[in-house]
Amino acid sequence: MSEKVLLIDDEQDFLEVMAERMQNRDIDVTTATSAKNGLDLALQENFDAIILDLQMPEMDGMEALKKLKSIDPDLQIILLTGHGTVEKGVQAMKLGAADFLEKPADMQELTEKIKKAHARKVMLVEKETEAKIRSILGSKGW
Repeated sequence: MSEKVLLIDDEQDFLEVMAERMQNRDIDVTTATSAKNGLDLALQENFDAIILDLQMPEMDGMEALKKLKSIDPDLQIILLTGHGTVEKGVQAMKLGAADFLEKPADMQELTEKIKKAHARKVMLVEKETEAKIRSILGSKGW
């Protein structure tokens, strides 16, 4: 099963190149050219990881990160930026980002981070399912 990724970046050329490179690595990629469009997609579909550009017009990556985390605190979000600083990376991690990479991203490193995000999501879903099962069994008098 391939990882399902949402890639949000305002640079259309970058989106197309990255999406193609990810698809060549058997990653299922959906793209969005704005944070607002990405938020809409995140509400409609489940993604193993969301790769989010930090600097975008209208709504920057930090604001989008906050909104995405309010939708689902367990979302695995990797921030990607051409203007990275240690402070921004620390701030992003405090807001719940799973990781932070600078452009141009090394595809091998990004692919590994996507796989780790997918593994974290699977683990969170399994824990949630276990808790539901325990709750159901506890409520029955079996």
